[in-house]
Amino acid sequence: MLLCVAGVGRGGLGLLAVKRACILARSAHSSPQNLEYRPIKKVMVANRGEIAIRVFRACTELGIRTVAVYSEEDRGQMHRQKADEAYLIGKGLPPVAAYLHIPDIIKVAKENGVDAIHPGYGFLSERSDFAQACGDAGVRFIGPSPETVRKMGDKVEARSLAISAGVPVVPGTDAPICSVDEARVFSETHGFPIIFKAAYGGGGRGMRVVKEYEELEENYHRAYSEALTAFGNGALFIEKFIEKPRHIEVQILGDKYGNIIHLYERDCSIQRRHQKVVEIAPAAELDPRLRDRLTSDSVKLAKQVGYENAGTVEFLVDKRGKHYFIEVNSRLQVEHTVTEEVTE
Repeated sequence: MLLCVAGVGRGGLGLLAVKRACILARSAHSSPQNLEYRPIKKVMVANRGEIAIRVFRACTELGIRTVAVYSEEDRGQMHRQKADEAYLIGKGLPPVAAYLHIPDIIKVAKENGVDAIHPGYGFLSERSDFAQACGDAGVRFIGPSPETVRKMGDKVEARSLAISAGVPVVPGTDAPICSVDEARVFSETHGFPIIFKAAYGGGGRGMRVVKEYEELEENYHRAYSEALTAFGNGALFIEKFIEKPRHIEVQILGDKYGNIIHLYERDCSIQRRHQKVVEIAPAAELDPRLRDRLTSDSVKLAKQVGYENAGTVEFLVDKRGKHYFIEVNSRLQVEHTVTEEVTE
């Protein structure tokens, strides 16, 4: 068993992803689909710090040339030094805004013969418009298709897809709510506690637990404000709040031939303010039959949406051992290093 503080791990991104990709590619030879093969010779990472360095290391091992981008404030950062080439983006912009400036990133990629862009995590990693911009520019986006990123980024649509795939979900609203009155109707139907969640974002922002009627209006407005500030959209949806659950997530990988595999689970139940603090793999004292259901449902949902690349399917498990889908992270996660340590 590996126990790791979230965000910490020595495993390299490259070897795990490459090994699994090779397995997927070999299993795909019998597929009727005929996809054009275009070798990747140069990769840009539209990110900075640890994740950029890990991707560069993997590319170097594969003989792929690497390109870094950096803001004015990040001129001296390590990721710039580790790449074969490095270019300034977002001149005159604050650091975060620079890494969100899609036109500059695409311009650098086209001018310097970049074959593919890896978004890392955070920043543009879950922006479907960025994935689309890459495709429009003739540059591969290393991640799911723009449509899949859009679907998985919309928490309400992701719930609907899970239901269509036969994956259990927590009772909740079928669409974002528009007023506190809708929240009152839901609470009267399902009872308390309930939880407000941002419809178009995650990471614990825009989440508020309501345990009694008197707290409803205040928490609705707070959740709306947090979601609006963090994601530019204050839309919320509501779920029945599962008290003291285990939070289990399953690592998945998919290729362009429709092949999906899972790399088992991580337990991320130890959290502070809805932020993961500790990741444990494999999950301790997890019933093997429940593990099979979690991994099977993860693969089932990924096939439902035609998932490609790395991703994570997240579940809550209640005190009776019943599991509920909550979301898909359609990107690389900080905690992928934990899975690498137990699967290499």
